Amino acid sequence: MPSSPARDGTVLPISSTHQQWPRCMPLEDRHYKTTGDCSCFEPTGVTVWDVDVTVGLENGEFETSQDRVEQLTTWSLTYEMDDINLHYRFLNWRRRIREIREVRAVRYQERYKRMLKNGDTLSYQGNSDEVGCYVAPRPLSKGNCYFEVTIMDTGVRGTIAVGLVPQHYKLDHQPGWLPHSIAYHADDGKLYNGNPVGQQFGPKCNRGDRIGCGIYADTSDAGLVTVFFTKNGKEVGSVVVPVAPDGLFPAIGMHSLGEEVRLDLQAEWGSEEEDSVMMVDSHEDEWARLYDVRVSGTLLEYVGKGKSIMDVGLAQARQPLTTRSHYFEVEIVDPGEKCYIALGLARRDYPKNRHPGWSRGSVAYHADDGKIFHGSGVGDQFGPRCFEGDIMGCGIMFPRDYVLDYEDEMDDWDAADVRPKQGRVENLLYLNDEDEEEGDDPEQEHEGRKVMVFFTRNGKIIGRREVVVPAGGFYPTIGMLSSGEKVKVDLHPLSG
Repeated sequence: MPSSPARDGTVLPISSTHQQWPRCMPLEDRHYKTTGDCSCFEPTGVTVWDVDVTVGLENGEFETSQDRVEQLTTWSLTYEMDDINLHYRFLNWRRRIREIREVRAVRYQERYKRMLKNGDTLSYQGNSDEVGCYVAPRPLSKGNCYFEVTIMDTGVRGTIAVGLVPQHYKLDHQPGWLPHSIAYHADDGKLYNGNPVGQQFGPKCNRGDRIGCGIYADTSDAGLVTVFFTKNGKEVGSVVVPVAPDGLFPAIGMHSLGEEVRLDLQAEWGSEEEDSVMMVDSHEDEWARLYDVRVSGTLLEYVGKGKSIMDVGLAQARQPLTTRSHYFEVEIVDPGEKCYIALGLARRDYPKNRHPGWSRGSVAYHADDGKIFHGSGVGDQFGPRCFEGDIMGCGIMFPRDYVLDYEDEMDDWDAADVRPKQGRVENLLYLNDEDEEEGDDPEQEHEGRKVMVFFTRNGKIIGRREVVVPAGGFYPTIGMLSSGEKVKVDLHPLSG
């Protein structure tokens, strides 16, 4: 092993000499000086040799090796400096990450004023003289270019606005009133584009309607972007607007007591081609009245608040039951929180906030308790309760001589023979002779005439109830009253 002379002439191994060098010292003491012939660097307060260092060779001879000492010294100091530099870099890296997180936390933070936020529900909390406004934490982008708002309650005036605003928009102004903002207002159907005076744009929106807003990300050019608005999934119109430096943030405004909406910042909206395909299969035109109920093909979903008995979601068919189409069915897809699902028949002008069966001119079978309600809020025990997957049915057994005056004018129904599908309830189109009451006058008016309404569960009849047909006929009516309820409807299960 090569050796080096100590100050007293003793030859020491280089490894031992190297171990005598200090491995670490305070940063302020790292001052270096040149001494002796070897011109090596010496930390202040550390003694170095003033003579040449010799290294033993393999043949036993020694020679001066100034380069060897300088190399060992440089390595030692380099290792120390690298360790310190790495430590400081790590500290700076952690500090930088912390600063970035703090900046992002401030930037991506939702802002709202005079509103109460409960999950995805926003409620107005002002005094109707002041605007309440909500601004989402993140702007619309290419990956998230659309959002929707469902009107849960229009309140006193229904002054609900949906649109896009800059990040630091003033929260005491409706979206669309100030520059660089745009919004579609539900109460008047007008578009407000950076101006407190709006322009006629689309239809008014009411309770249960969905207002959507999005951007065509592929059309942005030179600081401009195309913004579009939708109502119940159908595009109302679009306009090109300038983009703020920080982007355009989803915003909702309210201005009267009782207003409430449900916000969906992750909503999706397809292309025009997808929409046209959906419209073909949508069945929405089969419904004359929809309150707090969303239609998606044959699926009905409750979108009401579900907090009181007045928050009924009601769906009423466009056409009444007739001798050509006298039966319909509902499958419980999701019972929701309480399974307050009702299936029955009601007059055309049935109150929208009353469950089927609760008011005059209606009869219904309720899934949650298995009771039948006939024009009263008090039900009678009728059949078993219904759960997820069960199919509830309702129909009319008309007298043989029963003919509606308006039946021939209905073009929406096929005149084909009525025949049951496999596994379905038998076709009870007419009453049997023993079911018909004796003494019926065939000349009496059909309005007000009695018929037999029957209900089924999973294809089996569970009971009947004699009722009087209201003027205009009985319309298939479905009611829901708790969050999450979904049903699949078949208005023509017996058609061929």
